[in-house]
Amino acid sequence: MSQKSEILKVLKDGYTITQLEALTWFGCSRLAARIGELRQEGMNISTTMIETHNGKYVGKYHLMEEA
Repeated sequence: MSQKSEILKVLKDGYTITQLEALTWFGCSRLAARIGELRQEGMNISTTMIETHNGKYVGKYHLMEEA
């Protein structure tokens, strides 16, 4: 299974994903690129910026409900 399809499965199952989770779970070091590919394929994925414990911000992605 490709990284992109693994990420999509996580999102379709109703979970969110961050870069650290993608790296840990799937060895994916370029989550934003995979999310961009999914968006180009028509997936409605939202990004929320969250603050980490050390004050840095990272993107947290989730699949939006279809209208």
